[in-house]
Amino acid sequence: MKRPILTESHEIFRQSLRRYLEKEVIPNFEKWEEERHVPRSFWTQLGELGFLCPWVDEQYGGMNADFGYSVVFSEEMEKVGAGLVGPGLHNDIVMPYIDAFGTEAQKKKWLPKSTTGQIISAIAMTEPGTGSDLASIKTAAKRDGDDYILNGEKTFITNGYSCNFAVVVCKTDPKAKPAHNGISLIVVDAVDQEVPGFKKGKKLNKVGQHTSDTSELIFDDCRVPASNLLGEEGKGFYYLMDKLQQERLTVAITAMTSCERMLQLTMDYVKQREAFGRPISKFQNTQFKIAEMATEIQIGRTFVDNLITKHMAGEDIVNEVSMAKWWTTDLSKKVAGECMQLHGGYGYMEEYEIARRYRDVPVASIYAGTNEIMKTIIAKNLGL
Repeated sequence: MKRPILTESHEIFRQSLRRYLEKEVIPNFEKWEEERHVPRSFWTQLGELGFLCPWVDEQYGGMNADFGYSVVFSEEMEKVGAGLVGPGLHNDIVMPYIDAFGTEAQKKKWLPKSTTGQIISAIAMTEPGTGSDLASIKTAAKRDGDDYILNGEKTFITNGYSCNFAVVVCKTDPKAKPAHNGISLIVVDAVDQEVPGFKKGKKLNKVGQHTSDTSELIFDDCRVPASNLLGEEGKGFYYLMDKLQQERLTVAITAMTSCERMLQLTMDYVKQREAFGRPISKFQNTQFKIAEMATEIQIGRTFVDNLITKHMAGEDIVNEVSMAKWWTTDLSKKVAGECMQLHGGYGYMEEYEIARRYRDVPVASIYAGTNEIMKTIIAKNLGL
């Protein structure tokens, strides 16, 4: 199906990325899943081929590409597996903070390395006792001359184990009223050198998304140059809110891609699998289930593509993106369950991709703001 949001140039980019993934990644993906790790060479190859942060301005080593290229990148990575979320987070969630709020010196220092794979980035928001209630974070940064002294602990950090660059959400004014006015963003840069006091905790053992490393980050009297402050002190919460629209849209894009992949896997399977002397695709129950999923997926795809168009046009679609994030991620869980059921007992076997999808998709309703928070945002914007 031709999608008006994507041009011939976007599709050429897709074909190039797909060729790379088919040659270098798909043959190794099961091994990476078992090892729960992707090699460092994966990042450098993505950089060498121009797939990392293509939206970065040419003066900083990018291609000045539009968000359509990010859409293609997210979709093709998701087709391989949800565990390849790390580079997408780097491309379209973390490094845009540098582009939007960094000084010229910060951009020159960090953006070129983001396109080569030299930087593996993470954003450190969640803490052991604080998830959705961002204003209650405990990680603090105290000014000491030309530095900040950073103390605290973060958890559930995607790319956390492999990262050498982290945008840390912290309190620079713990007495601020309201509390979110005391939040700032500070970069911990360990790209070319070790940073004393910056430690990585254990790699967390997740139910799914095994090729996406997730870990704790610990800051123990971690001394960071004051020049690593992003934007202004006390504006961190507002910077986060500004960028969450794109983050949640990206989640919706990957959720729809996963739904489409699961439906195709299941359609292929039911045509081949026989029961009672005929393919199970010929049973009315199977046909109705497939028809229902295909309809909902088409509705979701139309909605998400419309939001992509609006986002690329610079429109404020926070409310609609909140709707898309919760609805598409809930749909992906529903589709995973229905598709596994149609696979029968084989669907519960690791050798079948649907089993991996079944354990990979549920967490999307939690990260980037839980679906309950999405509904709270929607209700507030409706005047409730």
